[in-house]
Amino acid sequence: MNRRWRDKRVGVFMGGVSHEREISLKTGRAILGALQEEGYDAVRIDVSFDIVQKLLSTAIDVAFIALHGRWGEDGTVQGLLELLRIPYTGSGVLASALAMNKIKSKEMFLYHGVPTPEFMVALPEEPLEVPFPTPWVVKPASEGSTVGISIVREPSDLDDAVSRARQYDQQVLIEQFIRGRELTVGILHGEPLPIVEIVPQGGFYDYRAKYTPGITEYLIPARIEDRTGETAQRLSLQAYRALTCSGCARVDLLLDEGGDIFITEVNTLPGMTETSLVPKAAAHKGLSFRQLVLSILEDASLKVEGGGQ
Repeated sequence: MNRRWRDKRVGVFMGGVSHEREISLKTGRAILGALQEEGYDAVRIDVSFDIVQKLLSTAIDVAFIALHGRWGEDGTVQGLLELLRIPYTGSGVLASALAMNKIKSKEMFLYHGVPTPEFMVALPEEPLEVPFPTPWVVKPASEGSTVGISIVREPSDLDDAVSRARQYDQQVLIEQFIRGRELTVGILHGEPLPIVEIVPQGGFYDYRAKYTPGITEYLIPARIEDRTGETAQRLSLQAYRALTCSGCARVDLLLDEGGDIFITEVNTLPGMTETSLVPKAAAHKGLSFRQLVLSILEDASLKVEGGGQ
């Protein structure tokens, strides 16, 4: 593996100020540890609103972004790094912003012919008239880790679910509930990784199911036919490209009872602890956690051409 950042200082961006701070810290610590064990000059950068001062005092050469949620995964930090001419891992400003906003993501999916569950936007001060049958999934447009999400089975519960989602974002998405299997496909260097099937004990992959050890089963390879798997990987790559993503990402999918596949979202900065989904898929392909971290780092770059150094 070409280690072009081997003699450079790597800043691992973690923490942040979003609702996903604690998950980001776990991701960041795992990445930082892997880099230091490989002999890299890697330093922790706990991102807050004084990030510019921290960057000026730390003098890093490249940024490994391990942030989740707003002010980190949404293009804001990426834009800052572009201005400072510091190469970084993951997607650029536009792709990060599009992927973070589930409504804009789905609009892009529709434009590019990527299948996604039917949806509508709950606009403030307008009556809620959902044009498709229950159950519905109600979620904030720009939160991750299933923060603020609800499953609505009775129309009378819709207002409460929307109000709950609005505690996190004024833009709220109401999506058709798809009965079936949850799948996820990691993308690394533009190539899909083995498919992971997610089997939560409670039937719903919410925050608790994601982060409580032992209550969700992860199956690699997924229990699907080869042809279905090929379609899932192809559509995942199509969604990744539709949002102009780069670097490592993870695409979430649903496989309904009729065998149809629906893309729900793209995560441009997926979790990177040793038990996270992308590392699990990479391990199935024979890539250790350290190798995966180094591979992602090697892909760090500026995405906006010009501007000088």
